[in-house]
Amino acid sequence: MSIATTPTGIGIAEAAARPRRGLGKLVARLLVYGLPTVMILLPLASFLASSFLGQDNGKPTGGLTFANYAAFFTSSSYLYVFFGTLKLAFTVALISLFFGYILSYLIWRLEGSARYLLLLLSALPLVMNYVVKIYAMRSILGFNGFLNTMLLSLGIIEVPSRLFIFNQTAVMLTMAVIYLPFGILPIFLALERIPQSLISAAADLGAKPGQIFMTVVLPLSLPGSIAAALFVMVIALGDYLTPQMVGGSEGFTFGRAVWSQFGMAFNWPFGAALAVMLLLAVVALIALASLISRTARVR
Repeated sequence: MSIATTPTGIGIAEAAARPRRGLGKLVARLLVYGLPTVMILLPLASFLASSFLGQDNGKPTGGLTFANYAAFFTSSSYLYVFFGTLKLAFTVALISLFFGYILSYLIWRLEGSARYLLLLLSALPLVMNYVVKIYAMRSILGFNGFLNTMLLSLGIIEVPSRLFIFNQTAVMLTMAVIYLPFGILPIFLALERIPQSLISAAADLGAKPGQIFMTVVLPLSLPGSIAAALFVMVIALGDYLTPQMVGGSEGFTFGRAVWSQFGMAFNWPFGAALAVMLLLAVVALIALASLISRTARVR
């Protein structure tokens, strides 16, 4: 039985299949590169273009201007809120990193199904509604909440304290608790990738548990820890709902400033400029984290 061939010696079936394969590759490339472009790059470009527009009688004008950025850099109040939000997000990231590493390490050291059961329980808050979690934190931190009730029963305070609600401390505590699962998972995955043979080899060479942790476990889990802290910090930077619900007037953050320009002042060009500044801060944080991670690997 002979197989039909083209003059170049290629099978007819194979030659007919080539255009289909080429079409499939083209569709795959359009999906891989087209979807991120449409869903991510175009909205970012739209925000960037809008930030250079003026505002006249509540409507954006067509002329390009740097007035929005000038208004940001010359406003002490916006600069204060911007750097205050950076400090707040950094503090939340440090708290999530500290407690997230402890919990991840304890889970990682478990054996059998208990490890993944506790990991599932630690990630369970991620499927809960965000507003429900905020109200739960309000019931804990409130004037008549669980925390004040416990401190009163222990005799630490004589009257309920308002230090835990409607201020920056309340925002920090709420964010740290809600975003803790985002810190646990990347750290646990980094610990899970550490070969047990390295730990066994260090133990065979006479290293004590503390030495094994400092020389093997901690350096190898550092990239995942940096990623966890960065992830939490980026989310905290743009959060406006938590400061609004538990921060009150004293918990004003940059995310609320951006939201107010879009949702209340209807000054979209200025709101876009504020959003661009927040995006630049996030890009700078990612670049810094990448540099620290590469430096850690080299060492």
